Order: sequence, then structure tokens, then C-alpha cells
Amino acid sequence: MRKPRWWAELSLIGVVYAAYTGGRLLVRGDEASAVDHGLAILRLEGLLGIDAERPLNRLFTDVPALGIPADFAYATLHYLVTPAVLVWLFRRRPAQYRAARAWLMAATLLGLVGFTLLPTCPPRLLDAAHGFTDTMAHFSAYGWWGGEASAPRGLGGMTNQYAAMPSLHVGWALWCGVMLWRYGRTPLLKALGVAYPLLTTVVVMGTANHYLLDAVAGAAVMGAGYLLAPHALRAVDRLRGTAGGTTGGTTGGPAGTGEAPPVVSGGCETSAGEHIPGQRSAAAAADDTSAAAR
Repeated sequence: MRKPRWWAELSLIGVVYAAYTGGRLLVRGDEASAVDHGLAILRLEGLLGIDAERPLNRLFTDVPALGIPADFAYATLHYLVTPAVLVWLFRRRPAQYRAARAWLMAATLLGLVGFTLLPTCPPRLLDAAHGFTDTMAHFSAYGWWGGEASAPRGLGGMTNQYAAMPSLHVGWALWCGVMLWRYGRTPLLKALGVAYPLLTTVVVMGTANHYLLDAVAGAAVMGAGYLLAPHALRAVDRLRGTAGGTTGGTTGGPAGTGEAPPVVSGGCETSAGEHIPGQRSAAAAADDTSAAAR
């Protein structure tokens, strides 16, 4: 299989990311329905006894030594680690890169479907009576972000704050973790493969940017993307094959001529002792000499 070209991959990833970012902005839900969905998730977690967001958020708010690094992690790591793992795979595991990239893209587009169907108000935007503190706003003096998610100050309008379900922070981190665990050769890389998605899950809840069920949905989207990616790759390969057949002809000859392919030997015949036309083994040459003498 031909190795992917770096410039083509960079362009493709840029186009998909731009479409994803633009799609997030286009599918903004109304505030009332987003709040209703957020409260419904919170009630369901309470019934299941898995509402871990509040204690984590209180801890991160009360202990700046935890909250500030968590805010930096939320605002930066998914922009840094995911591309770094893609580049690492491209350079070190080119045979696995294409399938891994297709998996990531399929899951990301599925996440966009989730944002469209279920706009969700994150815990940090709920009324203060629900007990959550927006740590990004609380500690904004220490970073470049303002009070609108992880967007830089003044650019809050460029993000969809109700794109919380599923959590692609967690989904992308899980993808990175699987890649590091599967293809990393050192114990350190494998340990990072386990730690990174777990750390990300804690961070998105402690900063009040996501519910636990958002994180679960992020993992589910990655699972669906994993199942979908092989089918997407086969469809792309079929399209390429069809395009190649159209331009290259269907009879096996030169493009557009309809002629049969030429004989490889160009009309020269070979015998059992020959490797290429005109090149005989020493034994065959000796047999010809003996036959001529007779």
C-alpha cells in the first residue's frame, strides 16, 4: 500500500476539523431545551447514584493547585495530544495510520450528530442553586480563557457552549489512549495510554464542563466510530477503484486503446533454461554445443 502523503493528510484533517467546528456553530440548540437536557441527565445520574460531578467540582474550586492545572489541561491537551498522536502514527506506524485516522474522523462526525440531536447545558452553566462552579471563569485570571468554556477572551461567540453531549474531550483522549497502548513499545507509553483518558474524564467533570454520562457517551461514540471506520474505508477504496477503472480503461491495455497488453518478452521465446530472453544458463549452452557437434 502506498504511504500516505503528509501534505494530503494535513489538508484532509484540516478540512474535516473545519467542517466539525463550523458544524458545532450551526447546530446550536436553544437555551431552554439545552437546560432541560442537562437537568434530565443530572436527575438520571442521581437515580443511578453516579453523580460524581459535584464533589469533584467542589474539590477543584476549593483547591486552586488542582483547579488551575485542570483548567489548563481542559483548554489545551486535546489540541496538542491528539495531533501529536496522529503525527506519531504517521511516522512510526504508517501501516496502521490510515485505519486509525478513519476511526477518529468517523467518531468525530458522529459526535456532531449528537450535538445536533441533543444540545446539552453543561453543569457550569446551570443555575448556581444546582451547586456547580465554572472553574474556567473562577480561575480565568490565570489563563487566556474567559467565562465561555475554553475559548480565548472575546471569542466566546465562536464556540457552541451547548455541545456537551457527547464529550469529545473524553472520546479523543480514549482514541489516543488506545493508540498508545496498542502501538507504544515502552511501558511509559502504555501507562500514558491508560492514564490520559482517565485524567481527561476527571478533568471534564471537575471543571464542570461535562457530566459523567457525557463522558460515557464520548466513549460510546468512539466505539461506534471504530465499527463504522472499516466500512467507510472500503467505500472510499471502491470509489477510488471505480475512478481508476474509468480513466485507465477496462480491457487491461493502455488507457483508452482497448488493445490487449503486449507480450512481456516482446516476441522473444524462452526455454526452460532461460531467465530472460537471450540469457541462457551454462548448462543449456553446453547442450546446444553438444547437439551442434552431433
